[in-house]
Amino acid sequence: MHRSVALTLLLAATTAFGGPAITTRTCGTVISEEKVLAHEAHFQANKVAKTNAAATNATVNLYWHVVSQDTTLEGGNIPDSMIADQIAVLNEDYAPSGLQFVLAGTTRTVSWEWFNNVNPSTPTDQTQMKQQLRQGGAADFNVYSVGFTTPAAAGLLGYSTFPADYASDPTDDGSVILFSSLPGGSTDRFNEGKTLTHEAGHWVGLYHTFMGGCTGSGDLVDDTPPEASPASGCPTGRDTCSSPGLDPINNYMDYSDDSCMTQFTPGQGARMADQLRTYRDIDI
Repeated sequence: MHRSVALTLLLAATTAFGGPAITTRTCGTVISEEKVLAHEAHFQANKVAKTNAAATNATVNLYWHVVSQDTTLEGGNIPDSMIADQIAVLNEDYAPSGLQFVLAGTTRTVSWEWFNNVNPSTPTDQTQMKQQLRQGGAADFNVYSVGFTTPAAAGLLGYSTFPADYASDPTDDGSVILFSSLPGGSTDRFNEGKTLTHEAGHWVGLYHTFMGGCTGSGDLVDDTPPEASPASGCPTGRDTCSSPGLDPINNYMDYSDDSCMTQFTPGQGARMADQLRTYRDIDI
């Protein structure tokens, strides 16, 4: 059913604002077929039904952790205004699903090691960072902005945990993103804030649209057409599978450029609502 998407490592070049030059979207949220099967079996066995028919909206507290290598913007010390702009993008993108995010707090930490080294391949660094900084519980969204500059992290835009992961490792819960991917950031083609929209999609329980390729159950959402591989750029009319429907290049859970990302499907909205009720006690 699932074909894991290998973590693509790209060479990073320093721009005027310190962000890497990235040629294609790379998300470090990779999940094995075995883990997908385990997650889905648990989800189906424990799914929480909607209890309040009138509940169509929910507010999530968001804790932002600015991790920088120094006190400059180039070093990752993004201003409050960029964080506010990012949350505005997040809320616009999730408005149709009834989910809204409210900034509950901001921390600022200067750590050269965390800013440069944190990535899915360095559990020690990211564990230390999250153990010291994470706030709240399962219903609270923690976001960490870092630099991803070392070879093991180069090319990453972000990565995230899934709702079903929380019970076994609550400290790890949240999303880590590239600081220059925020609106107005320096990462060309990926600086309109859609990276956090994509990573938050994993946090609410969504998989990549191209998961599984053209066969199997794909991303487990019926109204996202199968896709053989991640999209790059904005390839209008792309159709990589023989089954009905063009590739969902405009979906937030694909790899298209920020300017191309415009939607979640109703099926994705239903899945995230079920996942949030089941694992995060958020009812929408």
